[in-house]
Amino acid sequence: MSDHVDHAVRSTTTTAPRRRGVIGMLALMGPAFVAGAWQFGPGNLTTAVQAGSGYRYALIWVIVVSTILMIFLTDMSVRLGIRSPISLISSIKEELGTWVGVLAGIGVFLITLCFSVGNAVGSGLGMALLVGGNPVMWSVVMTIGVAALFLARNVYRAIERLLVGVVAMMAIAFVASAFAARPDWGSAAAGLVPTVPDGSTLLIIALVGTNLSVNAAFYTSYGTREHDRTEAEYRDLTVADTIPGIIAPGVMTALVIAVAAAALGARGKPVDSIVGLARVFEPLAGPVGAKIFALGFMGAAFSSMVANATAGGTMLSDGLGRGATAASRTAKLISAVILAFGLAVTLAFQSSPVQLIVIAQAMTVFVAPILATLIIVMANRRRLMGSLTNTWWQNLFGLVALASVVLLSGRLFVTLFLS
Repeated sequence: MSDHVDHAVRSTTTTAPRRRGVIGMLALMGPAFVAGAWQFGPGNLTTAVQAGSGYRYALIWVIVVSTILMIFLTDMSVRLGIRSPISLISSIKEELGTWVGVLAGIGVFLITLCFSVGNAVGSGLGMALLVGGNPVMWSVVMTIGVAALFLARNVYRAIERLLVGVVAMMAIAFVASAFAARPDWGSAAAGLVPTVPDGSTLLIIALVGTNLSVNAAFYTSYGTREHDRTEAEYRDLTVADTIPGIIAPGVMTALVIAVAAAALGARGKPVDSIVGLARVFEPLAGPVGAKIFALGFMGAAFSSMVANATAGGTMLSDGLGRGATAASRTAKLISAVILAFGLAVTLAFQSSPVQLIVIAQAMTVFVAPILATLIIVMANRRRLMGSLTNTWWQNLFGLVALASVVLLSGRLFVTLFLS
């Protein structure tokens, strides 16, 4: 309890916010970009390719709505990171009961297991597209390489700096790819109007599962705590980190849908894989353009693999009371288990990796309602949050996000088990 009081005193007695220059604002970038890197992985790209190739621009609205709702959940998590004395799961244990905190840690861990499959498959495909070779071999190499990162002494800070750079690289690659592919921007704008094409239900669920990434939002509180951010920094954090960190993967996903839609128009039939899209992209933009797209995809796979394993290891370790940082021994061990699971499933199911990614991404919405509920409930605990407690309009958007993942969970259950 003393930690709780000490942290509350630091948060409420900080001097008034000061104006920051450009360098000062850049220094605040980090936690939300880590969440975005986790969110924008190969599963996200694969579902985006299927959306663009199968339904052209019609599902862009899913990305826009998911991104807006994701910003609100991430903002709540940032405020929780500022006000939590140790960690979000530790605060959940104190406020709602130990078993609830343990459940949250296990829930995030299960989600990271699902994501690990797409990350392992995608990392192999990305490297094969970029430099050639066997995708399965590259999956093994990339998994070992990411595992080696966890030997760093200050794991989170090292990973955060790396991922901010990778996100910037991906943004350049996918913006260049989109302009090289020359999509129909008028049709893309029409895709902002919500429609549900026949046969698109599972794909929409998968798109929401990757773009309204509740687990990534949940983890943002940990990055905020790692930096010991204060209440006085909250508004600058929102402008410099939360909003751009979450908008960036949303924009890149929409651009991938547009590239896939343009490729479909050139080819005349659907493209159902990243490899297929890269092959179609080459006639549109030449070998250099195809390599730029492959570079972006490889970066997405790598960044998501790193962030996913880090987050899963940290939060399950915290849930079990074994340490609330990525540097703890238990967190590193759990991170290794997550990486090994993704690689093992990849090696076992080599015949249909794309469908495996889509199903794995969709399955994450079963756990997402629990995490979204915890974020909203905790952000309304006035004893913990003080002046950063949710307002009515923040609760409104949070409840819309919660309702979305609950409805999608029910729809997915019906699709997979009752139809």
